[in-house]
Amino acid sequence: MGFGRDLRNSHEGLLKLQDWELKLLDTVKRFMTQRVKSDKEYAALLLSMTQQTEKQEAADYVSTVNKSWGAVVRQTEALGRVLRSHADQLNSGPLHRLASLIRDKQQLKRSYQSLHGQLEATNTKVTRSDLEKLKASYRLLSRDANIAREKYREALSKGREAERARERYDKATAKLHNLHNVYVLAVCGARSQQEEHQRRAAPALLDALQRMQEDMTRALKSILQEYCEISSLLTEEIVKVHQEISASVDQIDPLSEYEHFIEAYRSPETPEASVEFDASLLDETDNLPANEILWNTLTADSLQAMLSSATDELSLTQQNLRTKEALADDLDAKIQTNEQSSEKKSDCVLLLSQKLSLLELHHVVQSLQSSEARLASQKALLDAKMAAATSPPPPPPAPAPPYEDDTRSLGSTDKKERSSRLDTLRHSLAGMIRSKAVLGSSSSQFFDVIPTCERPLVDQDWYHGAIPRTEAQELLRQQGDFLVRESHGKPGEYVLSVYSDEQRRHFIIQYAETQYRFEGTGFSTIPQLIHHHFSSKQVITKKSGVVLLQPLLKDKRWILNHEDVSLGELLGKGNFGEVFKGTLQRDKTPVAVKTCKEDLPPELKIRFLSEARILKQYDHPNIVKLIGVCTQRQPIYIVMELVPGGDFLSFLRRKKDDLKAKQLVRFSVDAAAGMAYLESKNCIHRYRAIVLIHSCVSGTWIRSVVYLLTGWSLRDLDPVSDVSTHRLVSQGPGSGQ
Repeated sequence: MGFGRDLRNSHEGLLKLQDWELKLLDTVKRFMTQRVKSDKEYAALLLSMTQQTEKQEAADYVSTVNKSWGAVVRQTEALGRVLRSHADQLNSGPLHRLASLIRDKQQLKRSYQSLHGQLEATNTKVTRSDLEKLKASYRLLSRDANIAREKYREALSKGREAERARERYDKATAKLHNLHNVYVLAVCGARSQQEEHQRRAAPALLDALQRMQEDMTRALKSILQEYCEISSLLTEEIVKVHQEISASVDQIDPLSEYEHFIEAYRSPETPEASVEFDASLLDETDNLPANEILWNTLTADSLQAMLSSATDELSLTQQNLRTKEALADDLDAKIQTNEQSSEKKSDCVLLLSQKLSLLELHHVVQSLQSSEARLASQKALLDAKMAAATSPPPPPPAPAPPYEDDTRSLGSTDKKERSSRLDTLRHSLAGMIRSKAVLGSSSSQFFDVIPTCERPLVDQDWYHGAIPRTEAQELLRQQGDFLVRESHGKPGEYVLSVYSDEQRRHFIIQYAETQYRFEGTGFSTIPQLIHHHFSSKQVITKKSGVVLLQPLLKDKRWILNHEDVSLGELLGKGNFGEVFKGTLQRDKTPVAVKTCKEDLPPELKIRFLSEARILKQYDHPNIVKLIGVCTQRQPIYIVMELVPGGDFLSFLRRKKDDLKAKQLVRFSVDAAAGMAYLESKNCIHRYRAIVLIHSCVSGTWIRSVVYLLTGWSLRDLDPVSDVSTHRLVSQGPGSGQ
């Protein structure tokens, strides 16, 4: 029993399931948020909170999560006379991870819709649309060949311009034969594509979705378990309540959670019509075999070109497939290692984004495998024909009835002209076949089966993440410049910012009925929508008349993905958010990571990001360096160098009896060097703005607080208790400053 085997035609049911689960998670999140607040007050507030909690809409199938959560809420009412304890632990633990789980759940839904749409679109295109276009061209060329044949016969009977008519007839026949071969290959590839889609691609996506659903259910279970541990008290009454809550949560079984849902939405298998050669196309042709490659003087060169192109494209596809498989294996091994080394049960939530990336990577691998199967079947068909072919190739079948003039030889001039035209046709066909193999930029010869517009939004160079509106407006300077960003006022919504007619215009990308649009055609993903308007130069809205001309690419020097940084222990808290000790995954460098609260007003988020904008200007040995920012999704990170020695004030208090005058002078020199650099950058320092001075004592870096102000918002930096993001670093012990 599983999604891939039993729910192949239950797409709408799966979307309904995800919507219901998101509503449930949102209810749980609101409940925990209220719990953190009410635990700081008296019992009356806790009782009021449990009574006002919105009841979850009943599911139309049996859910262990829903049952367990209902029991948790009921038992929590018994805690009405107990004050809240461990509020800070609850806020930084389960509630923080629950917010991360909801984001991952929302991303999973978007990714599943996108991947499902891509699968269906690819399957429909290969098995239906492309074949219909080829059949229409087939019929047209068939009529052209018949007309050319009749004109040739007429010319023979009249004895005028017979050679010219024969040449036209041969040309029309060659087009028909070559298109016949293309159609045969397309039918072969569509049959393989259909089989791969039914047997592997669609079930693989659904099974991967089920695994992610189960992982998220397991993550929710771990969050609720940790919630139970933190909220537990030692009184007999509370211990009893807690035991009942724990028992209800333990009943959650991720592996059996969706069994009732599968039973409720089980869909019968409906076999699709197999892809076959349309024999009716041959009704008006001369001796063309059904579903068989033609080998004659008219097709020999193009078949050789097709075989060479198919071989090259298959080799590149296999090479890319091996690369993607290796990446998937590495990511899978990394996830398993992290799962084994996790310290808390709810740490599995931190791996969900990596598992989602693995799901998408497996989808890419599956797409490449389908392409490999299609190309291999076409190449095998060509190889078999070429192996059995005679040399030299036979002439094409002569039109019936034959005429005497058919046997006349062509002059040397006519032969050269005919050979030149055949060569032109052959190279044209070969170029059409090779066009897929040479896609990509001129600066890079790397072949990728997936077009740019089919890649995820975060991989698009024109997507700048959650940058402020003001920063986006500063980047837009020329007519037609555009970028896409996440809205600060409404996280989860996306905005297209464009410079047009000396104005900065901002368009909210509408999302309805699984389609993204402005006011015209809808697309399943934002990259497809932007690619359509950029490539077709279609206006964004008729009223605005805005046209996309030039994408503004993000500065990748400072851009990091959230997956590039792993968070560790909590170092401190401030007005904007929390600061964690972290590690850069690429080289295991320890860093300090400032996080921005998701519920901050947009103006405060802008002030938070302005800190990183300011630090990009500074590069000095005595100034802490900005490593990068993570703005692709919420919460926003600012990643800095880490000061492992702690704050200078605590150091002085702890070591005041051991410090020598020379060391104190050393601290002053370090501070002066950094401040002199700041002043050279027109940074005016004054009392009550903050920066950190960093010195080395016995090999351990420490930091102290000094105050400064720049002309444009260093005063807005968030001073974090014992953890700040700007510090001055000395040259090390023994430096001669």
